[in-house]
This record gives sequence, C-alpha cells and structure tokens, in this order.
Amino acid sequence: MHTDPVNQCLSSKRTLYQLVVNLLKRIPFPKNLVDDFFYVPSNHFCHHFVSSSHNTEFLKRRGHTMGQLLCCTQVDQSTVAIKERFGKFDDVLEPGCHCLPWVFGSQLAGHLSLRLQQLDVRCETKTKDNVFVNVVASVQYRALADKANDAFYKLSNTRSQIQAYVFDVIRATVPKLNLDDDFEQKNEIAKAVEDELEKAMSAYGFEIVQTLIVDIEPDEHVKRGDEYEINAAARLRVAATEKAEAEKILQIKRAEGEAESKYLSGLGIARQRQAIVDGLRDSVLGFSVNVPGTTAKDVMDMVLVTQYFDTMKEIGATSKSSAVFIPHGPGAVRDVASQIRDGLLQGSINTLNLSDSEPQLYISLYIVVHSTFLLLMFSLN
Repeated sequence: MHTDPVNQCLSSKRTLYQLVVNLLKRIPFPKNLVDDFFYVPSNHFCHHFVSSSHNTEFLKRRGHTMGQLLCCTQVDQSTVAIKERFGKFDDVLEPGCHCLPWVFGSQLAGHLSLRLQQLDVRCETKTKDNVFVNVVASVQYRALADKANDAFYKLSNTRSQIQAYVFDVIRATVPKLNLDDDFEQKNEIAKAVEDELEKAMSAYGFEIVQTLIVDIEPDEHVKRGDEYEINAAARLRVAATEKAEAEKILQIKRAEGEAESKYLSGLGIARQRQAIVDGLRDSVLGFSVNVPGTTAKDVMDMVLVTQYFDTMKEIGATSKSSAVFIPHGPGAVRDVASQIRDGLLQGSINTLNLSDSEPQLYISLYIVVHSTFLLLMFSLN
C-alpha cells in the first residue's frame, strides 16, 4: 500500500510542532504567551491561510506576542497599557515602544483606551401626572491618563456602572415634573445627570465630558391621545375662525339691511308727513272758501277735536294697548291745544318775527299733524 508523500510530510510537521509546543509550555513564560504564539489553525498548511480573516487576526496576535517574546511591546496612539510585575501594578505605559522583560516578571495586564466614548441609556420612568415615558440619555465619557490605574482596576464594567447612575438620577428627577415640564426642562435633567456622574466617576478615573437628554418618548396611548387632542383643537380653532367670519358677515349684512330699511322708512315717513300737511292745508283752504266767516283757527280746532276722538277710539279698540291715563273732558282738547299753542307761539314770535295770523296757522297745523301721528302709532301697535 503506497502512502502519499505530501500527507507524510504534513503528518511529520504536525508531530514536530506539537513536540515544540509541549516543550515550551514547560518553560515559565508569561501567561498565555505560548498558546497565543503557537496557535495555528488546522488549515495552516492550506493555500488560503493568509486570505482568511481569522488568520489575519492570528498574524496580528503573533506580531504582538513576538514583541513580548523579544522583551518589547507596542502601545497604540490614544491608548495606554497597564504594566504589572509578578501580578502587581507597576506602571502605565504611554503610546510607543516599551521594553518588557518578562524574565523579571514584567507583563502587560491590558490596554485602556483614552478615546471619547458614548453610552446611550434608555430609562423608563413615570412623570408627576402619571404618564410613563422612556427617557434616552447620551453620556460621553473618557478615561483620564493620569488615573489610568484607577480606571483599569477599580471598575470591572464601566458601562454598567454609568448606566446605574443614570437610572438613579432620571428616576429621581423626572417624577417631580409633569410631562410638558419634562420636555421644557430637558437641559436641567441632563445637568443633574452630568453632575451626579461627574461626582461619582471621577473617583474611578473617568471624566464625564457631556450628558444629553436626546429623547423623551411618552407611552404610545398618550402620544395618540395628545395627537388627537391637538388635531381636534386645531379643527376647533379653524371652525371658530370660520364661524366668527360668518357672524361678521351676518352682522354687516344685517346692519346694511337695517340702514337701508331705516333710510326707506325715513323716506316713507317724510312723504307721509308731506301728504298729511298737504291734505290738511287743502282742507283748511277749501273749508274757509266754502264756509264764509270761518277763520283758520276755527277749522284747526275742529280738525283737532276730530283727530282727538279718532285717537281715543283706536286706543280703546286695540287689544295690545296697555293702560293709558289721559285727561278726558269737554275742555281737555282745548286745554292741551292752548298750552302747546301758547308755548310755540311765544317762541315763534321771538325767533321768526311772524305776524299774528301766521303763528296761529302753523301751530294749528302742528297740533293736527302731531295728533295724526299719535293715532298712527297706536294703530300700528
């Protein structure tokens, strides 16, 4: 039975490799140094070894481990390395190349990044008006180079520690405010979280650069209710505006109609008065011509008495009239006419300087017209 020479070569190389690994493990190298350096995947001798991403990481580890084997190590920029001697903290290594004599018990405990880091924390809490909200806080922090040993050794999980402080401050601050106040006082909440974190994390070698409240999310039912109320309020505002505009138009049109109605009513009243005066004048003139010896005063007194009795008849006949107390008797009309005539006569003589007969005629006409309008007013009521 023939064996493949390639398989024989691979088998012999694996056997030799395993013997060397077992031998080096007996030498007191730093922890995991030999395992990291001599770790080779099963396809080490395959042609696609270099193209594999896993093997690329292996080459990177191999490069660092080769430096430790040669008592040298490299620290990247914006990073510090923690040096230990026989398991005890010894020094903080700055970026660059450093000598690390492992034969004297020196080794790297780990690396610490000095870059600015961000942690987003989502905290659920309740407001003063019993609304559940999710508050999203963004904390930006970094390790201090002069306190790198505290940052490396004092905390096992920095992010969990920061998250716990954020929860504590938010759940102590937000329940004191209403939902609207939480949105208005986001900066005050962020400042309270930042002050508490700065005071707590400075003892662990971390600096809190800035804290932001990036979002406050109310419960979904509350959001829908607020949106409905806002939309309803907007619709009511639009409806109120439209209603006010309609009322404005109605008031304007009503005022225009009343103005036009009063104007036309005034024209009618003016024409009515003119017709009454013309009719009375013609009646007085015709009566004076047809009945010799009568004066204008006699005619006006007769017309006045006729108008007076017509007015009394209308007041008594209508059902809408209220109680009216009017002096009634044979001389009532004459007394009223005499009082009005005397007052107007004196004023007319002083102002117009009329003759004795003209004031009598005008006063009589005025009394008749006034009585006629009084009769019309009661008739309309």
